[in-house]
Amino acid sequence: MAGDQNTKDDTEMDLRRARDLLQDAIESLSEGFALYDDDRRLVICNERYREMNSAVADLLVPGLDWEILMRETARRGVYTEAIGREDEWVADRLETTHDYVDEYELQHTDGSLYLVSTHPTKFGGFVVTRTDITERKKAELAERDGDLLIRTVLDASSAVVIMARTGDGQILYRSPAALELFGNTKSAREHYVDTDERADFVTQMLSDGRVDSYRLNIKARGHVFPASISARFAEYRGEEVIVTSVIDLTQEIKAQALIQQVLEACPVPLQMSKAESGETLFRSPETLALFGGSFEAKSYYVDPEERVAYLKELRKHGTVRNRKAEYLNAKGERFWGAASAQLIEFDGEEVIVSSTRDLTEELALQEELTSQRELLFQNEKMSALGELLAGVAHELNNPLSIVVGHSLMLREEAEDEETLRRIEKISNAAERCAKIVKTFLAMARQQPTKMEPVDLKSVITTSVDVAGYGTSQDGLSVASNVPDSLPEILADADQITQVIINLVINAQHAIRKSGEGDKIEVIARKHKRRDSIKITVRDNGPGIPENIRGRIFEPFFTTKEVGDGTGIGLAFCHRIIHSHGGKIWLDPGHRNGSCFCITLPIAARDEQGYATGSTGRVVKNSQRILVVDDEPDVGEFVAEVLVKEGFSVDLANSGKRAVDCLGQQQYDVVLSDLNMPDVDGRGVFDLLAEQFPYLVDRTAFITGDTMGVSSQKFLKESQRPFLEKPVSPDELRKLVYGLLSDTKAE
Repeated sequence: MAGDQNTKDDTEMDLRRARDLLQDAIESLSEGFALYDDDRRLVICNERYREMNSAVADLLVPGLDWEILMRETARRGVYTEAIGREDEWVADRLETTHDYVDEYELQHTDGSLYLVSTHPTKFGGFVVTRTDITERKKAELAERDGDLLIRTVLDASSAVVIMARTGDGQILYRSPAALELFGNTKSAREHYVDTDERADFVTQMLSDGRVDSYRLNIKARGHVFPASISARFAEYRGEEVIVTSVIDLTQEIKAQALIQQVLEACPVPLQMSKAESGETLFRSPETLALFGGSFEAKSYYVDPEERVAYLKELRKHGTVRNRKAEYLNAKGERFWGAASAQLIEFDGEEVIVSSTRDLTEELALQEELTSQRELLFQNEKMSALGELLAGVAHELNNPLSIVVGHSLMLREEAEDEETLRRIEKISNAAERCAKIVKTFLAMARQQPTKMEPVDLKSVITTSVDVAGYGTSQDGLSVASNVPDSLPEILADADQITQVIINLVINAQHAIRKSGEGDKIEVIARKHKRRDSIKITVRDNGPGIPENIRGRIFEPFFTTKEVGDGTGIGLAFCHRIIHSHGGKIWLDPGHRNGSCFCITLPIAARDEQGYATGSTGRVVKNSQRILVVDDEPDVGEFVAEVLVKEGFSVDLANSGKRAVDCLGQQQYDVVLSDLNMPDVDGRGVFDLLAEQFPYLVDRTAFITGDTMGVSSQKFLKESQRPFLEKPVSPDELRKLVYGLLSDTKAE
């Protein structure tokens, strides 16, 4: 008995050990495990099984009936699919309990998901295993959602995207845009014009791990076009794939070609150059024409340091506007230009986009405008001076006419030597005063007194001969250099002669006073840039100090001592040259002396000089002359000169009196003043034209006012000869005989 008892104890111990060993084994599993016997009662389960059935964990003890477990889980709402159909669900579970079920997906109402498998045992029971797939399902769902999102985005976008296997190129996905572009192709290899190009493309990807903006020609639906490809490696469902985006560059290249065409046609010198090295990346045809074929922008600069400063300013501000610098053009000639530029980044480098404007013509224009402003300023001063001089001259003309006229008449009549000597002094002084007045008037008037074609060589030769007389004794030479072929100019020869004489005499005075210099030269040449003659009067004397060069043409400005100069010489020259439509200036670039430059217009081929009548006298007879002047002394002087010539003279001291005389007497010549009270010279002339037209061509004017605007206008319109007061007897005789000779010739 004792032996049987020991055997029984040993068997139970072995069973306990076996159960403990089984319990340890099933507890080590990551899955939930439960064993049910042939009566469908729970034999054993691990803790993991209880955790996965936490809602009914209190029931999971050995001996639990499977039906009770199912009904209780349904009642407690453990399973989602049992909600609302508990009895039906329990019946299905009980019916399939002993069937083999592999990985049945079961979802709890708390959101957890499990794969449940049941396996029948040899002894009529069954084993239940559970695997928690909650996180895996979440990951799969997230992946599916991500794939769906990406697909949705790609399907809705216009991007051309293709995913193909790396090895054989089989297309796994294409966006709608890719389908529209390429069609339903099977392999990405079909998109390449040359299969070797895809091999190169993949090789570069393998080397760099990616490709960006890879340019090549692509084939789509039989059409070849330029494209840019970017691609990345990816893993899809365990396979290595290439995800590629394709951009059709057809329109971009057309746009670039258009931009290139526009830039090349742009009439502005445009260029792109690397900031550091100066290497040019683009040059418009205008840039090539301006700077030549150099590919190095640094070579454009006369001073290399200027580009350094230019680049420094550009880096500081990002832009530069109209920065002036001296450049070298395509011929290697220097010129001033203005650069405008902007600093940009291109292909990872600093690049300058710039345009350079040639300032040659602009600077010339500015110089011309400056010259014109100076000329205008000078003219304004001369106009003010002219008004003053005209007033002074007008007031002096009448008394000077009497002094000059009577002194000349006395000189013609007197025989006593002492009387003649005194008359000569009076006459010389009066003539000197008259010359001063005439000089004032010449400076003040707007037009030269007599314009006609002039041989400039003859004028310059005469001027040099007159001004250079006696200079050889001082060791000073005055020479001229004028070609025989020089065209004629339209000018008043006497005034141009006086201008040249003044310039030469000024140079002589400066050389003698300083003791520096021995040569004066007058040169004339045809001007290169305009239809004119350029006259140069230069010397090797002391020159003109810089601080007074801007004032030398001002009236009454002089550096000579008191009594040596009036200060109107250069102002007179300026006025005369300007009235001829020319220019006069001091050459600022001349060194070792002074150099005055004059330009005068060439006479047009069809220009004709003013015709002059014969000055030969007519036979004396009883011809009657009407003299009209509101200054009695002047009128009497004119009448006295003409009476001595044998003419009958009536004197009218006003325009109104002249009208009365014309109504009472017939006249052969009318000599009238211009400015008179009541009826003036114009009124007298209008009366002649209306009632005595035969006298229009026999009328002349003697006036001291040729500066007034109305007087100038009237004299120009009437086209009648005139004398400026003061007048000499000889001038008066020539005027009258000229009128009578012209009338007789008709």
